[in-house]
Amino acid sequence: MQAVFDGHNDVLLRLWANAAKGADPVSEFVDGIDSGHIDGPRARKGGLAGGLCAIYIPSDGVVLKTPDENGRYVTPLSEPLERQPSLDIALEFAAIALRLDRAGAWRLCRSTSDIRKAMTDGIFAAVMHMEGCEAIGADLAALETFYAAGLRSLGPVWSRHNIFGHGVPFAYPMDPDTAPGLTDAGFALVKECNRLGILIDLAHITEKGFWDVARTSDQPLIASHSNAHALTPVARNLTDKQLDAIRESKGLVGLNYATTMLRPDGQENARTPLSDMVRHVDYLVERIGIDCVALGSDFDGATIPEEIADAAGNQSLIAALSAAGYGEQELIKICRENWLRVLGQAWHEAA
Repeated sequence: MQAVFDGHNDVLLRLWANAAKGADPVSEFVDGIDSGHIDGPRARKGGLAGGLCAIYIPSDGVVLKTPDENGRYVTPLSEPLERQPSLDIALEFAAIALRLDRAGAWRLCRSTSDIRKAMTDGIFAAVMHMEGCEAIGADLAALETFYAAGLRSLGPVWSRHNIFGHGVPFAYPMDPDTAPGLTDAGFALVKECNRLGILIDLAHITEKGFWDVARTSDQPLIASHSNAHALTPVARNLTDKQLDAIRESKGLVGLNYATTMLRPDGQENARTPLSDMVRHVDYLVERIGIDCVALGSDFDGATIPEEIADAAGNQSLIAALSAAGYGEQELIKICRENWLRVLGQAWHEAA
């Protein structure tokens, strides 16, 4: 079984939503439940050893637009969120992450050595990530607080606009050049992340925003949960030009398991074959190289292929990649080592 460090999940969103209904997040993660994708038992069964766990402020009423007779759809962008309620929710997410750490349900990691030690100890290695920075004001003061709490990765935007930049819609077919890029506050955020050692994630940002980050950041270019636009032309996927820039920076693309980003028709349909996932990995490896491809499941945040179903089925993808000709050392890179390399670089760790 290959141990997997995964580049993106929304387990904190599920734990937070269930806590609002009276559930205990620690018990839910430790004992496991029948819904959702990630908990301790299913992670262990599927070899999911850790990952970037998102603080994500939900937008009300986001439903993928029904495709028209030609299979096209454009889901309207969510309205921007207010800062104060976003901060309140983000702190609740962070509190859950810290409670799980304190209870020994997972280990909140701040370095690659922390991640490796947690994996060796058989404890889920969680890295606190922020998906959309609505909780952080333009003065960036809250960034210091979240960093102290363990935040080590962030995406300036989700698929909506905020004071830092612009996000792409969920749309098919559409390229990612849909709106402007970073604002002045966004450029300041990128520079401060570079200073602190917080990884910058380019998932969900517009193409102009991608290039704004590319010319401003001193980090490798990272798209934690994105696929190839050439194969599935949704706005969330990466063009060949973007992929080439990621390769040149020795960055990384994490394969997103969301069926809308895997299927040629961009549809939300769990009956999506593993061959579509392998097809994207093959394309990415050929375009940017084996050292720049990893996994970014979007567990607990998307509809994924039924042959995987949840974290317990993660090895089904690994088996499919092995059957497609990927050897042991290549799988080790895809499953964990590529992520650990770029995290170490973003976090200012010695080579």
